[in-house]
Amino acid sequence: MTVVCALLAVAALAVASPTEVQSWPPGASVDPHRHQADQHRQEMQRLRARADQREAFARQLQLETRLNRLELEAARRPEPVQSPADRRLRSPAEERALREAAAQRRRATTADVTQIDAWLDRPAR
Repeated sequence: MTVVCALLAVAALAVASPTEVQSWPPGASVDPHRHQADQHRQEMQRLRARADQREAFARQLQLETRLNRLELEAARRPEPVQSPADRRLRSPAEERALREAAAQRRRATTADVTQIDAWLDRPAR
């Protein structure tokens, strides 16, 4: 008996025209314009929530990138420091030439590294 009632209900819905199904009955307490506005509001809230999620994910990636960069910078080998006992006495001209050569090496290394850092710091698109 219940199966027959269910089949009759499905048949009645299938016979109904699309305009009858979509129209609001007169005197209904639901305003179709308000219903549509609520649907739009819900969709806007959903889109805002997705945008917030994307923004949070982008911030997380930026923080992870910064952390990785700091770890890479910390892992760089420092220049070897010679103990004063290992140094032989040099003339002031030799010391100056060695300091200038070391400074030149640091500048060359820094120039290469800053290109990589600049690429990592490029603005997100």
